[in-house]
Amino acid sequence: MAGAVADGAREGGAQVDVRRVPELVSDDVAQASHYKLDQAAPLASVDELPDYDAIIVGAPTRFGRVPAQMAQFWDQTGGLWMRGALVGKIGAAFTSTATQHGGQETTLFSILTTLLHHGMMVSGLPYSFQGQMGLEAVKGGSPYGASTLSDTDGSRMPGSADLDGARFLGRHVATLAARHIA
Repeated sequence: MAGAVADGAREGGAQVDVRRVPELVSDDVAQASHYKLDQAAPLASVDELPDYDAIIVGAPTRFGRVPAQMAQFWDQTGGLWMRGALVGKIGAAFTSTATQHGGQETTLFSILTTLLHHGMMVSGLPYSFQGQMGLEAVKGGSPYGASTLSDTDGSRMPGSADLDGARFLGRHVATLAARHIA
């Protein structure tokens, strides 16, 4: 999903950096718990956030909310909040859940709420992306952001509608950011 969001943002003319937040457990615990550790994306830094015109946050759902790793990362942004360092930037969100009713919208809201507290202007996945409509297939997407379903064992990969929605979101945010800074 992150790759599709990034591709869409590039299509919209943006320069894109894909980052990930640090794990909160030791490597031994992460390996024993089957964490996905082979990620190519470098670690994100709170200090680099003000350098971006737009920030699209992606996080899996953990019991209807963001996982501890993402919450801990954003909990470190109090200094940015105090300075108003993210005020006026464009923000958006995407997520994945194990099940259809596993908390996609509450996770997206928790991300968007954080971005709003920072004074960011937020965008969802507008219904102009028609791929999120219809019941012909299991798919994610909502007016709050792009999403997908992974199944309880993580075996389901995003479908074409999910990836199209992620690309649409990235392109849409890039377009909004370009208008805003122009």
